[in-house]
Amino acid sequence: MRSHFFAYLMRMKNIKRWGLMRNTESENIKEHSLDVAYIAHAIAAAGNSMFGRNCNTEHIVMLAIYHDISEVITGDLATPIKYFNPEIKGAYKKIEEISTEKLKNMIPPEIASEYSCLSESGDEYEKKVVKAADKISAYFKCIEELKSGNREFATAKDTLLAQINEVALPEVDYFMDTFADSIGLTLDELN
Repeated sequence: MRSHFFAYLMRMKNIKRWGLMRNTESENIKEHSLDVAYIAHAIAAAGNSMFGRNCNTEHIVMLAIYHDISEVITGDLATPIKYFNPEIKGAYKKIEEISTEKLKNMIPPEIASEYSCLSESGDEYEKKVVKAADKISAYFKCIEELKSGNREFATAKDTLLAQINEVALPEVDYFMDTFADSIGLTLDELN
């Protein structure tokens, strides 16, 4: 079987995020997915080490890596449009599911069982961790844009921070308390 799966994955770098906003530095879904994976891993690790969770951190990382894979077919629809009303939200969710299924069907049967992260979104805890990591990654992007003098991201930053604070997982609070203040510092300030 010849598969186009990785040909699609390689195109993730062509899907730009924040399409309706002026960016000082563009971000694509490939970069974003890696950031979400880093963050989700740290949140899950804190959950296991400090808050009595017993989650599979590697599985959460894989869910995070592939969390936006459908966008390689659909493109990135801006959040204000995606959530404009329940009909649009539902229709877009269905389009994402169809796109993910198309990509999943490209995986050769010999290795398909290793790609369960495409067939499922995880249990409730895993979903919360990946969603929180997704929001934190976007929040960090807002901080970087604001640090560059781009006020376009001010409202998004405040909205995302409020959403992060509503997650109600102590490991997310720990992550934010431990790591968030460093984002946006200059290299000299980090040293």
